[in-house]
Amino acid sequence: MIDLLIHDAWLYIDRGWEIPGGWIAINGGRVHGVGGPELPRPQARRVIDARGRLVTPGLVNAHHHMWQNLTRAYAPVTRRSLFSWLEKLFPLWAMLDADAVYLASYVGMVELLLGGCTTAMDQLYAHPAPGLTDAQFRAARDVGLRFYATRGSITRTVEERGLAPAAIVQDEDTVLTDCERLVHLHHDPRPGALGRVALGPAALYLVSERIMRESVIMAERHNLRLHTHLAEDVDEDEYCLNVYGCTPTEYLEHLGWATPRTWVAHYIYAAPAEIDRMARAGVAVVQCPGAGMLTGGGSADAMALRARGVHVGVGSNGAASNDTASMWMETRNAMLLGRSHNGPESMGARDALDMATRGSAACLGWADEIGHLCPGACADLVLWHMSDVALAGAVTDPVEAWLRCGPAVAHTTIVNGRVLVENCEPRQTGLTDVLRAHAAQARRIQEAGLND
Repeated sequence: MIDLLIHDAWLYIDRGWEIPGGWIAINGGRVHGVGGPELPRPQARRVIDARGRLVTPGLVNAHHHMWQNLTRAYAPVTRRSLFSWLEKLFPLWAMLDADAVYLASYVGMVELLLGGCTTAMDQLYAHPAPGLTDAQFRAARDVGLRFYATRGSITRTVEERGLAPAAIVQDEDTVLTDCERLVHLHHDPRPGALGRVALGPAALYLVSERIMRESVIMAERHNLRLHTHLAEDVDEDEYCLNVYGCTPTEYLEHLGWATPRTWVAHYIYAAPAEIDRMARAGVAVVQCPGAGMLTGGGSADAMALRARGVHVGVGSNGAASNDTASMWMETRNAMLLGRSHNGPESMGARDALDMATRGSAACLGWADEIGHLCPGACADLVLWHMSDVALAGAVTDPVEAWLRCGPAVAHTTIVNGRVLVENCEPRQTGLTDVLRAHAAQARRIQEAGLND
């Protein structure tokens, strides 16, 4: 007898494979089997009647900064440029400690589950106190989210032609030693892992050449992924030209990062020839559409990148640049941006869903196990809820209706075969206390910023 059976669903299993009125069987944290209404259902210890709901693979968030929800909707900050925005927020993030990061990560992970996300990476690059990434792993275990920690770093102070205050800058040896420690303590390379580690120097204008090069060496030694921000803003173009005498893409290539291990966030300001080189090198890209629109920083043309052979995923980005972390919303934003860039017939809901599942999984180097519901895949999936009013008249294509109507939220979110959201409500029993403590931390940090 299997662990769980979901039946009478419109199953989106993978691109090109959908089963109306289908069932999906889960056992041992894996997809055991799928079938249509004509096939007998297996017996299960627990049965969920999907009542015609759309069921998709869990969405995969390929770029996030969960800890930034402590400065969510911080009113004094407006983004005239990327660098000015960072310079205003860095002093607030210098007040992070392990308790604050745990609370922010816990809240961020529950928010992601409610928006249909089952796997998320997080790039924590501000480390004013020890043990911050460990606190994130503790939150992931308590919440149940499949978590890919990207140990970020900042090694250049203002005096070293960087942007960051000394409080969040670490010396290179400290960064590299802690990366090694985290890999040995938390990285699980086995199939079906719930926790993995990648290396993520913050950006080319925030870290030294040594950190970038040593990260490549460490990644090759431990078979890790590499992540950074790239070509996000015209400020970055000007910085790289003035400091390195080349474009951001050219500098990344110079550092040895043009490799299939690498995925980069944003990649908005790149020449066509540079995109082609990144595609040939196997570098993947994350589009963060909501953050790009909210800050006015722009977004890459995901369809154009895909047409050139680049794997493109979807990310929410941090809650300081995008004040929500609903991956349903980001997937919808990706579809809308695709149509805005290329016309109304250029991108449908399935294109966007493919980006937010298979595309994001490819960014993490994990497309064999997550981002689809083929038998043998990790049992990470979502039963979606939309109101009858929102769906009125949408009777022919539930996948298109899922993004074109809305809003949609997760009715049931399952990670590794465990139900973590049920009836649109999170099942984490400690959430009320966490929210209360999170509010106190957010007030502490933001009020200190207002008083400076």
